Amino acid sequence: MKIADKNTTAVSLVEEALKKAQKFADYHVFNFLDNENALKKAAEIDKRIKKGENVGRLAGVPFAIKDNFLAPVGSTTASAHILEGFVSPVTATVIKKLEAEGAILVGRTNLDAFAHGSSTENSYYGPTLNSADQTRVAGGSSGGSAVAVALDIVPFATGTDTGGSIRQPAAFNGIYGLKPTYGAVSRYGIVAMASSTDSIGFLTRTPEDMDLLMSICAGQDPYDMTTLPDFYNTNTDDLRYFAPDGERNIASEARNDGPERACRKSSSIRVGAIKDFDNDTVHPEIRQALKDKVEQLKQKGHEIIELDMPMLKYALAVYYIVVPAEISSNLSRHDGVRYGFRSDKVKNLDDVYANTRNEGFMAENKRRIMIGNFVLSSGFYDAYYLKAQKVRTLIIEEYAKAFEKCDFILTPVAPNPPFKLGEKVNDPVAMYLEDVMSTPINLAGLPALTIPAGTTKDNLPLGLQLIGPRRSDANLIELSKELM
Repeated sequence: MKIADKNTTAVSLVEEALKKAQKFADYHVFNFLDNENALKKAAEIDKRIKKGENVGRLAGVPFAIKDNFLAPVGSTTASAHILEGFVSPVTATVIKKLEAEGAILVGRTNLDAFAHGSSTENSYYGPTLNSADQTRVAGGSSGGSAVAVALDIVPFATGTDTGGSIRQPAAFNGIYGLKPTYGAVSRYGIVAMASSTDSIGFLTRTPEDMDLLMSICAGQDPYDMTTLPDFYNTNTDDLRYFAPDGERNIASEARNDGPERACRKSSSIRVGAIKDFDNDTVHPEIRQALKDKVEQLKQKGHEIIELDMPMLKYALAVYYIVVPAEISSNLSRHDGVRYGFRSDKVKNLDDVYANTRNEGFMAENKRRIMIGNFVLSSGFYDAYYLKAQKVRTLIIEEYAKAFEKCDFILTPVAPNPPFKLGEKVNDPVAMYLEDVMSTPINLAGLPALTIPAGTTKDNLPLGLQLIGPRRSDANLIELSKELM
């Protein structure tokens, strides 16, 4: 991917991205394209380059944002009817950081409404289609962002990951997708889903580009009290090393690594394989892809540790208690009074609330609100929500014990390759089961990176995920380069 310089203009890069967006319009990647402003910003960067000014490490690079990132660019809808027409008065911290480095926002990508879903079929504006097979789902909820990158419309896009919403669509489209350590990247300016598991990350075509984006966006933010000090750019763990010279890309052109980041390459690392996930519920071609990557690691001299993690079988149940509880709280602000859509079928204030929420929310939004209200109700709080939080602690402890035995864990992202459009949309339980391997990581606040792992016999993309201890994000990215 080229960065604007005296030989390559920002305008040409943005024009190319916008042309590709139109070319692939039938995939329904974008909810909004900001053609005029994007080209205007590109022209300004080209002028600055001619003047010899410092234009940033992402000068002229076009990018897309998941449509739940706040910015006064088009409407921030979160692909939900109830936010239709809402223009944000603020800009998300991540967008500010990217634009400060010269990146140019070209559009907003489609998602499951309010990020509730695993297929992008729950969007008010219709589903996004898989980049490899238009009869298949793109994954979710960051389906639009994943397809925008997979189709090479933009070199990177932002996403949110609450239970796999970056990693699963990345796997379904054969690209890289990072869910950072909880708190590594600011959540300020994001339409909240579940505040204790939401993580902000990126989708890219190379691990080098992922490294650069994290080096720019990681760090503490006074607007988000859950953010951590910038460990990403100061961590000198001995597993970190420079990648060999390779294809010219954003990272190799723009990165300016200091000596503090030059760490020796580890001669051997320990990678865990969870035997609980090696069973008939996992598609055979995914199991084979996992075995192939394990063999690749062995050939490079790394040690494979078999892990027994029985608590993970409870993670999905815990997730679908804790997360809907937080969703029901976060969505209570959408009432048709302050912003967004308001029903016109009203006679009194109660009608405003009831009819606006009934018409404005998708079926999946309503389902999660009802589950959340139920588990938080006075008669069931102790039996469900409180017990789920206790099990969540046990899951965190189980990961901690696992990382005493190994440095990283390698697992599937989802039990199946991309499934057919409409195949699971009327079966919520079947859809929820697609998250069985991704949700535990969010509950524990760990970083995880989807890596491409080949294709099925039908040429559908496959992906696996590398999981690490908290704050090991940089090392995950470095290890992924060995598995390319």
